[in-house]
Amino acid sequence: LLVRKLSAGGIGVLVTDHNVRETLSLVDRAYILDGGLVLASGSVEGIVSDPRVKAVYLGADFVL
Repeated sequence: LLVRKLSAGGIGVLVTDHNVRETLSLVDRAYILDGGLVLASGSVEGIVSDPRVKAVYLGADFVL
């Protein structure tokens, strides 16, 4: 709720979390890191459909 209020007020918010399902429901853009490097970035839809992200982080069966 706080993240959405801040974002609606034009304030950028950086969220780091390992709870992917919950975090992706809050954001407009996401960055997925692997070994300290950006593996993928973009919209939530783009992130969850990226085959590299599925292979390394989400798993083949991940669905929001």
